[in-house]
Amino acid sequence: MKRTIQSMAAACAMLAASVAHANEPLTWAGCGITKKSFMAEMAAAYQAKYGTEIILEGGGAAKGIRRVGDKSVNIGGSCRPKLPGNQEELATQLNPVAWDALVVIVNPDNPVENVTINQIRDIYEGKITNWKQIGGPDRPLELQIRRGKQSGVGRTLRELAFGDFDKDFVSDHVHKSSGPLEKAVEDNPNAVGVTGVSSARKRNVKVLKLEGKEPNYDNIRSGEYHFYRPLYIAHNPSNPRYAEVKKFIDFAHSREGRAIIRKQGAVPYLDALHLIRKQREQWQRSLELMRVGQN
Repeated sequence: MKRTIQSMAAACAMLAASVAHANEPLTWAGCGITKKSFMAEMAAAYQAKYGTEIILEGGGAAKGIRRVGDKSVNIGGSCRPKLPGNQEELATQLNPVAWDALVVIVNPDNPVENVTINQIRDIYEGKITNWKQIGGPDRPLELQIRRGKQSGVGRTLRELAFGDFDKDFVSDHVHKSSGPLEKAVEDNPNAVGVTGVSSARKRNVKVLKLEGKEPNYDNIRSGEYHFYRPLYIAHNPSNPRYAEVKKFIDFAHSREGRAIIRKQGAVPYLDALHLIRKQREQWQRSLELMRVGQN
């Protein structure tokens, strides 16, 4: 009985705090790919409908998850799950809202059209260093990578291409976030990198096919395109603005919210729930492909 009364008191306090902050901006931090994939457009649509502004700040998946955990922002965005056992991420919960594809991007002047998973593996291991090795011109191949091993793109690529979250990538071209990496590919005819498909479509880059498959809505939704992963809204139920945060999450999953996600080139999470099962197959396939590549 005492616990029930305490729970009701906490809920009332949270509701009172939410009412007190009504129409004040919500704050968001997180990965640039989630921001570009749907968050900017979703925030604008939410403000137009409900009158609440959402102030967006980048910084990466780790920042989004951890700043939600310490309540320094109300909402976060992440393109990776929480790191197992990481104390800074324990308080945060992740709600998947979209499926995004990882895509290989090159400069628009690059004539290469397709890349295989084995070729990606060889590029990141430093075995392919010239474009002529994969059907391109005779010029150096300059791989652009993210700093560290905790970024959403880097972690997912390590999982799907190598089956190894601790895999080292071989490159001298290291960037602190996806934005500078994408810009480097825009500006450098020798560059290649990996980013999210929605983010790539807003850049002047060329997106390569992967194993002959384009990263379009149908191929991502069906799981035919090999490299896909969820995009998350990070939230903390103990945040004083949680009632408003929950309202935003519901909006993201609504018919209107899902239409925004589709328009940006990603797949709404609820459109492709069967990919949850295929994700497990994805992991197994990455291990099998790695074994084939070693033989």
